[in-house]
Amino acid sequence: MNWLIVDEIIKNALIEDMPYGDVTTESILPEDKDCTVELILKEDGVICGTRVFSRVFNFTEGIVTAEFFVSEGESCKKGTLIGVLKGSAKGILSGERTALNILQRMSGIATATRAYCEEINAYDTKILDTRKTTPGLRILEKYATKIGGATNHRYNLSDGVMIKDNHIKAARGITNAVSLVRKSMPFVRMIEVEVESLQELEEALSAKVDIIMLDNMDVSTISEAVKKIDKRALTEVSGNMTIEILKTIAATGVDYISVGKLTHSFKSLDISMKNLKYAGD
Repeated sequence: MNWLIVDEIIKNALIEDMPYGDVTTESILPEDKDCTVELILKEDGVICGTRVFSRVFNFTEGIVTAEFFVSEGESCKKGTLIGVLKGSAKGILSGERTALNILQRMSGIATATRAYCEEINAYDTKILDTRKTTPGLRILEKYATKIGGATNHRYNLSDGVMIKDNHIKAARGITNAVSLVRKSMPFVRMIEVEVESLQELEEALSAKVDIIMLDNMDVSTISEAVKKIDKRALTEVSGNMTIEILKTIAATGVDYISVGKLTHSFKSLDISMKNLKYAGD
């Protein structure tokens, strides 16, 4: 976790939420008081983002500390008291929504990812995330997929070479695209090529690429492709990967399945901040 990046995300979120202060809290609490408030899980799920949640209150008024009773990545049941906030009531109330938004989103992604990974526990195939993330929140969302059990794919366009369909068309073929990349990239960098047919697969194999993505293929074609590749390259399958078909895809022997749904169609985990009590009450 790069805290320089994360702190900017938090500060921008707080500026968005209270650009000219928290008028409600400031009206009700002209003088700051210390309080405690509980964090309660309202549905089953995987907890993720506790450190980021806590860090939100570094940027609100007063001193606030967060104590969590569960571990990062722990699966918890509905009704679990997962933590307590203590300190400045103004700071807690002003940062509540931003902190919960982050914790709920990250926990939702981790929960969805854990379900996908557990579905294919019996296979050697690994689940990958994608770049289909919320703009500005990629570092948090990819961290959440990792906590959920997935393997991170490239973080950004600077992070790795992936030659996709439009690159292939622009270069007028896989062979030329790979050749152009090899002329400009360090030899230590792996090259991945997306193929949509067995004909393109043969060209990718001839180009001796490191990873071949089998995109939007049916199961029988994937199975045939894996046999043709015969461990000469790592294999990745992509294209509308739902949890219902994971086992069938993994049974073909592919190395990786990339799932965009983990970060573009997840459901935030329902977590509440309840039972505020002033110190001494």
